[in-house]
Amino acid sequence: MNRLHLVSYFLGGLFLANAIPHLVSGMMGRPFQSPFAKPSGEGLSSSTVNVLWGFFNAIVGYLLVVHVGNFELRSIRDVLALAVGAMLIGLFSARHFGQFHGGNSPERS
Repeated sequence: MNRLHLVSYFLGGLFLANAIPHLVSGMMGRPFQSPFAKPSGEGLSSSTVNVLWGFFNAIVGYLLVVHVGNFELRSIRDVLALAVGAMLIGLFSARHFGQFHGGNSPERS
């Protein structure tokens, strides 16, 4: 097992998970934060920009997972590397975007 392959799967998990909020927001026609907004990562980008950014992330994630090494779905190490990358970007996104959308301190009813 090449450690660089695990790093590639980890990064692939980051990119694949990062594609989700951009694709979903864009496909729902909603603006969402992106690196292209001003200020970057805080302002809102159009739904079209988010769809394009989401597809770019999905393509990079696919290339890192499928075209680097030999990713095996039955390999715990391969899947764990991808899952940790996806989980970390998910937690980062929850905290970062939660400050703009109220997810960090939801009101109790």
